[in-house]
Amino acid sequence: MLRYIATRFLYMIPVLWLVVSVVFLLIHLVPGDPIQQMLGENASATDIQAARHIYGLDVPIGQQYFNYWKGVVRGDLGRSFRFDQPVSRVIAVRYPQTLELTLASMIVALLISIPAGVRSARRRNRWDDRALSFISLLGLSFPNFALGPILILFFAIGLGWLPVSGSGTFAHLVLPAITMGGALAAILTRMVRTAMLEELGQDYIRTARAKGLSENAVVYKHALRNALVPVLTVVGLQFGALLAGAIVTETIFSWPGIGRLTIQAINSRDYYLVQGCILMIGLTYVVVNFMTDFVYSLANPRIRQ
Repeated sequence: MLRYIATRFLYMIPVLWLVVSVVFLLIHLVPGDPIQQMLGENASATDIQAARHIYGLDVPIGQQYFNYWKGVVRGDLGRSFRFDQPVSRVIAVRYPQTLELTLASMIVALLISIPAGVRSARRRNRWDDRALSFISLLGLSFPNFALGPILILFFAIGLGWLPVSGSGTFAHLVLPAITMGGALAAILTRMVRTAMLEELGQDYIRTARAKGLSENAVVYKHALRNALVPVLTVVGLQFGALLAGAIVTETIFSWPGIGRLTIQAINSRDYYLVQGCILMIGLTYVVVNFMTDFVYSLANPRIRQ
């Protein structure tokens, strides 16, 4: 087990290095001067040169790349041009907000998809199965940037039940979480249905029924537990997709998370802040996939053996 953990950890390093390196090169190739943008058009050449020296931008790009990674190893992600604060401090304030929104979206997706998928499998080819299939298709057809404004118009502006934007209370979390979790719920519902249909046709299910177990015990204790293994794979992968989707959703709902922070950093060409945000998102994605492998063994004892 220790060897497996060490191997997976070593795999994380080149992935993160590649992601941040690509972002580093792309953002430096974009035309424009972030120091000029930060100081304004009326800044003198002396002030601009002094600011470039302070932020380490007066050296060749190769040296900037080396200096950046040297700082990352020491835990120093640089200093933000926009906020004039250490990048690590800015991300530490925003990251919990994005994590909260992502986890809430995942919970919304699971609370919808597991009961819906199980019922759809148990009622195969009946009216409720067809209705759930239609709703799932409808959910897949609405991207975040379309579903979010519709929810705002209906629940926030039309009915006045929920706030339009911002954060701080549970009510502020509802619409962004539904926006991000809706499409994932549609995907997981179809997967749960397919996996449940496969498990319900297995011999051990017929044996459990022959022993006199109740239908709920057969479905939820035996079939669902094994059916969750492929679902967990998608959940682990989609967690990273939710982090990426948070960029759009946080912008729509003015949610103060790392996704919206990334957009602000890109608009202001804040090199260090963009790289820090991408590094944090990539690290979260890799860690979640790493943890997903261990959850497999909890859902299916055969894998643990």
